[in-house]
Amino acid sequence: MIKAIIFDMDGLMIDSERVTFECYQEILKGMNLTMDEEFYKTLLGKPLKGIYQRFYDVYGNDFPIEDVIKDVHALMAKRFETEGVPIKTGLKSLLEYLKENNYKTIVATSSNRDRVDTILSQAQITDYFDDSICGDEVTKGKPNPEVFLKSCQKLGVNVDEAIVLEDSEAGIQASYDAGIKVICIPDMKYPEKQYEEKTFKILKDLNDVTEYLKSL
Repeated sequence: MIKAIIFDMDGLMIDSERVTFECYQEILKGMNLTMDEEFYKTLLGKPLKGIYQRFYDVYGNDFPIEDVIKDVHALMAKRFETEGVPIKTGLKSLLEYLKENNYKTIVATSSNRDRVDTILSQAQITDYFDDSICGDEVTKGKPNPEVFLKSCQKLGVNVDEAIVLEDSEAGIQASYDAGIKVICIPDMKYPEKQYEEKTFKILKDLNDVTEYLKSL
């Protein structure tokens, strides 16, 4: 019996991938550089070390990646503050369904605690979650399964009593290695075949997740 739903944040609940891409383009433009969508998609779902390497491969080993990422996050935060946090289709209705039906819920993300608390608050969804676990609270990030195993521990459920909702390949791998069923809702990048095969289901949006849970 499914008792808990574990949510990724960026690209799953928050429509942040497109915003991130646009912010990268804006920051790089100030450096007289460009980024196309195909290159950006190669970053999605990669651990930080892999992201750094992609930038070094394309822009050179002296590329100031840490400063650029910091500037991108600052620009994103400014946009979220001024324009609001863009949430994914079906998120609110799914969260309301889970609350009404006594599912346990947790956010499991690679983002740091300050960013997570701010975004959940800005999106007005903090109260829908029983808990959260962030990237600065685990020793190894996705695709390591630690964040999802700790999520189950925090909620007091077994791995076979939970479902992970993810959009990224790293998240799919982490869920699979944790032994937790993962439903993928792809964002800008559809998972490659090796990851597709590790999912329990691939659904179009979060409304479909609600419908699936109702069918159980």
